[in-house]
Parts: sequence; C-alpha cells; structure tokens
Amino acid sequence: MAPDREEDVQMASDPERTVGVGIVGLSANGGWAAGAHLPALAAVDGFAVRAVAASSPQSARAAAQAHGVPAASDSVEELAGRDDVDLVVVSVKVPRHRELVLPALAAGKAVLCEWPLAAGLDEVRELVGAATGVRSFVGVQGRFAPAVRYLRDLVADGYVGEVLSTTLVGNGGVWGPVIHPGGEYLLDRDLGATMLTIPFGHTADALTSVLGEFADVVATTATRRPQVRNAETGAAVPMTAEDQIAVSGTLVGGAVASIHLRGGTPRGTGFLWEINGTDGDLQVTSSTGSLNYGQITILGSQGGEPLAELTTPASYDAFPALAGQPAAAVAHAYAQIGRDLAEGTTVAPDFTHALRRHELLDAVARSAATGRRVEVPEK
Repeated sequence: MAPDREEDVQMASDPERTVGVGIVGLSANGGWAAGAHLPALAAVDGFAVRAVAASSPQSARAAAQAHGVPAASDSVEELAGRDDVDLVVVSVKVPRHRELVLPALAAGKAVLCEWPLAAGLDEVRELVGAATGVRSFVGVQGRFAPAVRYLRDLVADGYVGEVLSTTLVGNGGVWGPVIHPGGEYLLDRDLGATMLTIPFGHTADALTSVLGEFADVVATTATRRPQVRNAETGAAVPMTAEDQIAVSGTLVGGAVASIHLRGGTPRGTGFLWEINGTDGDLQVTSSTGSLNYGQITILGSQGGEPLAELTTPASYDAFPALAGQPAAAVAHAYAQIGRDLAEGTTVAPDFTHALRRHELLDAVARSAATGRRVEVPEK
C-alpha cells in the first residue's frame, strides 16, 4: 500500500520518538547500505544509527569506525538484543535474509528487510509467520519516490480517465553479456537474486502502486545468454537466471498490462512506460532501466495535445538535497516507516505485502513454465 497523497509522507520529527537503528550488512567498503541507507537515515528526522553487524566481528568494527556508528555487534542476535536498537535493517545478499531476519524477529524488534524478502515462497511464508505480532517492513522503495507518488496521484485524480492499458519496456542491467566479480550469485536462478526478483519485482511493485494489482498473467521467459563473461578475467560464467522476461495480463480494474524486461543495457530504448486512458495518456522515461529508484520523467497529454513534461511539484519531495540519488526514494520510505512506528499506522509495505509480490513472481514463473494464463492470488 502506498500513501494516498503526497502529504501523507512525513518525517518522524518527535525527538522523544527516535528510532534506534541497527544495520546488518553495513560495510566499510561501500555497498547499498552505505550508499543508500546511511544518507537516507541521516536525512530523516527521528532515526539514529546505533549499531552495526557484518559478516564477521572484525568487519563490523571496521564498518562502525568507517561510518561513525557508535557500536559494533558480533552477531545479529547481539545487535537485536541491544536496548537502544528498535529497528533492525537487513541489507545483505538474498540467500542470507532468512537466517538474519529470524533472530531479529525472535527478539521482538521491528525489521526492515531488503527486497526480495527471501529465496523462494516457502522462506517468505516462514518469515511472514515469524513476523506475527512484530512490525515488519520490506525495502520496495520505488513506490515512495516523489515522481512515482505524483504519477499515482495523476492517475487517481483522473488525468487519463479510465485506464485502458499500460505498456512498459525496460532493462535489467546486470544480466547482460558480462558480470563483475562478486556478482556471480545473481546469475544463479536458485539463489533468489535474479532479474525476475530484483528489477522486475521492484518495477512491478511500483507499477501496481500506481495502477493496481495484477489479476492474472501470461508470461514468456528465457535465458538467451547461458554463459556470460567475467568482466576482469574474461572467463566464461554460467547463467541460469532469466535474461528475458515478457509478461502480459489484466489488472484488477480491467486494464491490459504488458511488461518486458531485457538483460543488459540495450542500445535502443532503455526504459519507456506508457499509460493510456479514455481521456489522456502518460509517458514515463528513466535512465535507470527499471523503477527500483523511482528516478523518472513524466510526460502527459490530454485532449489530443502533444505530450509535454509534467514536473513533479516540489511539495512531493521532503528531501531535495538527495534528489537524483538512490537514497532519495529510500529516505521517503524511511519517513513513512517512522510515521508508522510512531502512530501505529500500516502504510509502508510489510512482509505480508512482500508475500503478495512474491506470489506475483511465482505466477509469472508458473505461466512461463506451463504456457498458461495464471491467476494471481488476491490479497
């Protein structure tokens, strides 16, 4: 579920309600936690990073020193057991999500886990069950980006009238002809960190936040490059993950939808999303190839007029200093998480939301395997 209007995204500003954060996976050498979570948390009032855990006690101490975090924990159990930690952020590779999320939930601490939630539906369902009675959040930050929220409001306010159809074509970046060292696990379908789960999952989540959920899907997927090249050594590396994902289907409101993600970075159209309605049209472009970060440009047309850019109003952006950075969408997600924790609301996507998104990916995979239309489970 996304905010109904831009003013619903607010900062947790009460200093007496500061949320103590412990990050699992922060590295002294950079990475997503350092590049996105830390600047986002620094920008949002009401959060304080108080401890870190990493792949080893030595790595945790190095990360704490490098980023000025007060404490380093030897394990996720130790971190989650700290009295000054209220929210445990799990920002590691997907295959380790389950083993790190479960101890944090067992300690009764709120947990924010990166997307995908886990490697497969069985693990996702286990985590949903373990989160009963505990606040949980999943890192699908694209829906909170200012431009994506503005796009949602345009549609909700009738800019295009009744939505008839939507078509999106984008690229997956990593799943192209070369792979950089350390990224080989992304090529293994069984490890759960693939083009289907990451860029397609993020893109589908942002799309559905604007237009509503899928009711059914028909999918074709393929691994067109069963071997790719190591960017440094030139050695051949096997790839079993899909590098072509074409999905069509019907949204709950009746609109026809189509998404095609292609591995690598095509030399033609990098990203194009069109929304066509009875009264107007919207066209969305992006330099990132998908909707992971919500960095988009919106054009619109009504009454037969030419497409013209629709600038996102400044009121949608609570953190203009982060504009253009991946941390921008993450900061807006944290702002809503802070409000949820302070007020008991349930706007930010939780583990149950993650299960629904994983069920959509499972429906895509089953349709691709059988060649049949597959209904997507309702909420």
